[in-house]
Amino acid sequence: MSLERIGNMYGPDFTFLGVEKCDLSKPETFAGADIVIVGAPFDGGTTHRSGAKFGPQAIRGADYLPHDGSRPHMALRTDGLKDLKVVDAGDLAMLSGDTEGALALLEKATELITRSGAIPVILGGDHTIAAGDVTGVARVKGWGRVSMIHFDAHADTGEDHFGALHGHGTPMRRLIESGAVRGDRFLQLGLRGYWPEPATLAWMAERNMKSYEMTEIHHRGLTTVMDEAFGILTDECEGVFLSVDIDVVDPGMAPGTGTPEPGGLTSRELLEAVRRICLELPIVGIDVVEVCPAYDSSEITAFLANRVVLEALSAIAKRRSGTPYSAGKNLLEGR
Repeated sequence: MSLERIGNMYGPDFTFLGVEKCDLSKPETFAGADIVIVGAPFDGGTTHRSGAKFGPQAIRGADYLPHDGSRPHMALRTDGLKDLKVVDAGDLAMLSGDTEGALALLEKATELITRSGAIPVILGGDHTIAAGDVTGVARVKGWGRVSMIHFDAHADTGEDHFGALHGHGTPMRRLIESGAVRGDRFLQLGLRGYWPEPATLAWMAERNMKSYEMTEIHHRGLTTVMDEAFGILTDECEGVFLSVDIDVVDPGMAPGTGTPEPGGLTSRELLEAVRRICLELPIVGIDVVEVCPAYDSSEITAFLANRVVLEALSAIAKRRSGTPYSAGKNLLEGR
């Protein structure tokens, strides 16, 4: 299980918007880093349209501005790529034919990054990877001491995946069953559609999971739902892992994904939610998953995923700066 740098597994070696490279097999290359970006090019757990293994490369490169390692945020008045020390370790060699090996390698990587004092930001890949990346963080922060906020159209709490324990429909159950994350410190937003079935919903209720279906979010408002949930996430936990499945957004705004489900969040709602989460909560890990470039249109899904990462880094930088931010203040009045 080598962590040696390979760059983009399926293309040329370039980093997220031009930040510095690092090599996880050489700790001195990410010493003192605040953020370490890692690609998880794995889609061996998909149930419908494959191709998410090409997601990390698409997310890294999706931007019309120069890839110069700088992105000043207009509203937050921070530069997440400059105010934080951000480095990119490239992709891990996660072969889709070896699920157990791929997850073990990712777990090893996120544990190493977390022990170094940095926050791992994982570019997926299908959602199977969450079973590995969250576990690696929990091994450092404490078993059951990491809470989770999970944006997704699907609960991903299936008992199995066509008989296999690991797939993109099972990682949240694996995390709760292992004890890495507590069910009563697990928040899901954006669920909709026709799965899971009643038996799986009953299992979720027994573990005291908190899941908000899109109809509830629509009628009560995303702000109200998040207000209600934030206290749960920080109680008796050391930090929050943010997991964003891009299919939480309506496929009209994010078509490039393997299992699109109509009726989701808007891209604006997702970006504002990510901003608020990273401004207000102690983030210890992030993954952005299920970008499938082959089904994208004009790169709009890859652009959105890229902006999810930038929004998170900009907000983390703002939180660490200690300066106030008012969402309702006019842009030219200062923040």
